[in-house]
Amino acid sequence: MFYRLRVISSATGEIVREADLTQQGKRGPHEIRCVRRNVLLQALEEELPKGTIRYSSKIVSIEEDGDIKILQLADGSVLRAKVLIGCDGINSVVAKWLGLAKPSYSGRAAARGFAHYPDGHGFEPEFLQFIGHGFRSGMLPCNETDIYWFFTWTRSEHDKGVDESAAKMKQFVLDKLRGSKVPEEALAVIDRSEMSDVLAAPLRFRPPLSLVTASISRGNVCVAGDALHPMTPDLGQGGCSALEDGVILARCLGEALAGKDAKGSGSAENGRIEAGLREYARIRRWRSVELVATAYTVGFIQQSDNAIVSFLRDKFLSGVLAGRLLKMADYDCGTLSN
Repeated sequence: MFYRLRVISSATGEIVREADLTQQGKRGPHEIRCVRRNVLLQALEEELPKGTIRYSSKIVSIEEDGDIKILQLADGSVLRAKVLIGCDGINSVVAKWLGLAKPSYSGRAAARGFAHYPDGHGFEPEFLQFIGHGFRSGMLPCNETDIYWFFTWTRSEHDKGVDESAAKMKQFVLDKLRGSKVPEEALAVIDRSEMSDVLAAPLRFRPPLSLVTASISRGNVCVAGDALHPMTPDLGQGGCSALEDGVILARCLGEALAGKDAKGSGSAENGRIEAGLREYARIRRWRSVELVATAYTVGFIQQSDNAIVSFLRDKFLSGVLAGRLLKMADYDCGTLSN
């Protein structure tokens, strides 16, 4: 668990903000942790009966047979679904079927990596960020032996080809950081990363205003996770918001399948399912809009090398941005009944 956030200006090397990450929130002290995605997925999978999850099952098309959705998969197999929940990522076929706006390119890209210290890294349990100078970077320990780091920047003609290999990307990140006021210990973390642990990708997001009127659900179909609200990673809430989706969707759908609705009537199951998915969409719509819009804004301000934006950020806005990081994580999605 992280106890402190330190934000450092990449242009001056000065600390522009320190924040206590364990301060009291609406529902108790904050807890901010770094969890590797594969570990989280494994933990979730272990709670399900063996064989529940089918991997590498890419959807090619969706057809309808009354209330049943027929899914054609890339491997030639066919699935018939009473309920279709699209969790198929930023390039979601289900989101496209629902008519959601195509994700937009933010103009930014991100590189990520891990550094492994078999004998322990010795770093404090804090979230370290470097902002301005045209990039946004940071590092935080996952445990006593592994450190996660990230680097976002605005692409230009001068960095063409840097993402052709992990080695080129790693060198590009190091060169950028060495040209600014970033401490040597931060450079050493990136330099220590194995080539297989360095990844890069363009940053895309779904235009938040498009979600105001979007068909998040239609009939017995809905979307969740990145299929619903792909966002830039500037809040660290991508995976967290997907878990929120899961809890709320499970509650709405579970009540529908159990025969419960707002009026307690005995309506047909299909009608209850559709009502449950509409309720899920209602709950998640504005949360999704706020997450996507806030992440984009925070990333734009923190990364900017514009003189006016940099001055306002370092002198006045750093506290506001740190506060938004905690506020967006301080969300209660409710509980699930047994």
